[in-house]
Amino acid sequence: MKNTRLNNTRLDMHRLAAMDAAQATRLLHRVREETLAGRTPPIAPRRVIDASWKRMVRLGLDPDQGTSTVLLQRDELEERRRTTVLGEVMRTLSTMLAGIADASMQIMVVTDEQGRVLWREGNLSVLRQANGICLEEGAAWSEHTAGTNAVGTALAMGRAVQVHSAEHYVHTLHNWTCAAAPVHDPRDQRLLGIVDVSGPASGFHPSTLALVGSVAQLAEAEMRDRHLRSIERLRSVAAPILCRVGGRAVAVDGHGWTAAVTGMAPVDRIALPKSFRAGRTWLPSLGMCAVEPLPGGWLLRVEDETGAGAAQGAEAASRVVLDLSRPRRWSVAVSGPAGSWTQELSPRHAELLYVLALHRDGRTAAELAEDVFGDRTRTVTVRAEMSRVRRNLASVLAHRPYRFSEEVEVEVVAPDHPADLLPHSTAPAVRSARLGHA
Repeated sequence: MKNTRLNNTRLDMHRLAAMDAAQATRLLHRVREETLAGRTPPIAPRRVIDASWKRMVRLGLDPDQGTSTVLLQRDELEERRRTTVLGEVMRTLSTMLAGIADASMQIMVVTDEQGRVLWREGNLSVLRQANGICLEEGAAWSEHTAGTNAVGTALAMGRAVQVHSAEHYVHTLHNWTCAAAPVHDPRDQRLLGIVDVSGPASGFHPSTLALVGSVAQLAEAEMRDRHLRSIERLRSVAAPILCRVGGRAVAVDGHGWTAAVTGMAPVDRIALPKSFRAGRTWLPSLGMCAVEPLPGGWLLRVEDETGAGAAQGAEAASRVVLDLSRPRRWSVAVSGPAGSWTQELSPRHAELLYVLALHRDGRTAAELAEDVFGDRTRTVTVRAEMSRVRRNLASVLAHRPYRFSEEVEVEVVAPDHPADLLPHSTAPAVRSARLGHA
């Protein structure tokens, strides 16, 4: 697909809904045909669709291919169902969405973070039709496998997406319409998977996207309530133990959320490494700690009474690797003589650290606001976000201006193609880097 200058007018879902169904279908087919051929279409495709089509071209995906994939074996499918937090909210998803999907001649699909279908429910007739396009349990629906589709594109973009008829890259999906939203774990913002409503294109309605997004948020709220209850249980266990502990100590759950603390200022959360176990370990925000297991969490006894997590970190940290190569799984790894530590990043924190990696001499709050928001006045937001970032990375991040410490080596692991860099991001600095101007 060539870089062709398109019309200023773009499609939107409400415009399509206002059209006669046959007219809308013809228009979408023509837009897709002209765009993929490198010609100027009568109206530009929606930005999210245009960006996805370009990704498919870079991948070399054949628009005439089918959507068949090798299904997960039954034991692997059951293992993924058993280990995902999404299983805890399936009753809510079924109650809130499956019935509506059934009544509207559609189906509800729930996938994991890789786009593998774990569950599906809904209209029996549509379920049988879905088998024909391999939209069944155990199938893969990432963009790499099935092209532009609501599940795969929502995974790639990290936000709710609706894809209708010929907006699908693979032509075998042109008789379908789908709307999908990501579901995140409220404990660490990790992407858990996608909830989707799909059905024949004749059932298209722009409000489906809002419905799916609301149900995804409801599922996240239920998980958040479950987490708060687990923190309360941990607090009841940890409180009498901390009363007998001398010095500084904190009880945290498996994700680092604080349940109780003694001898130190309370914090909401302490970043824990992925491979965390009992023994002695160095944590960037605390220093060297003795780690003991608790029912539902850990007891951290701080051995460095100076509390200089940042000071010890300055000696311990010598290298930072910012990994932005994997879709929606961005991370920062800090390593040095005292060991290594890795933390997954939110989209906003990935943007901020990427900008600081580009500008080793540092950026003021106003400059970061311009880089990330395109608005130099949003310094309050920048300072709040940087405060959260430095809570766990104070050992390698300085401020006034914000920058990586001079003695630390910084490496950025970028995607193979610049256009795949933080695809969700609208930050001016990131958009410029995608175009090769960084």
